[in-house]
Amino acid sequence: MEKEYLTQEKHNALQAELQDLKTIKRKEIAEHLEYARSLGDLSENAEYHEAREDQAQAEARILQIETILKNAIIVSHKTGDIVEIGSKVTVTKAGESAQTVFTLVGSEEADIALGKISHNSPLGAALFGKKKGETFEFKSPRGIVKYTIVDVK
Repeated sequence: MEKEYLTQEKHNALQAELQDLKTIKRKEIAEHLEYARSLGDLSENAEYHEAREDQAQAEARILQIETILKNAIIVSHKTGDIVEIGSKVTVTKAGESAQTVFTLVGSEEADIALGKISHNSPLGAALFGKKKGETFEFKSPRGIVKYTIVDVK
């Protein structure tokens, strides 16, 4: 398992989610299972099968979070001109004047709608280690794309 880069904020959020799953969600599912069992024949009991599915999903998420937290490296961004996890990077696409701002994060925190891209994504991997003013290109699903780094914070 490779290391997972997390901000302290995301680490805390995952710990809170894990605690909620282990205490509140498990109890709710157990109660739902008990109720569904009381309805009779389990082979044709949709409520029972739904509760079992909920239980499987909750347990899978618990395992996933525990694995992430076990392999987590907490990053705290230091300002500088080199792009690293936690850097806020302003780029311009070749041939365009519009600037786009991305924050380079670990894969668990990636959310393109919030401008957070994973260091494992094609763009994130291409940005990693670059400096302010550098021009780089990478292969995207739409072909080769060229960017220039305007600013790194």
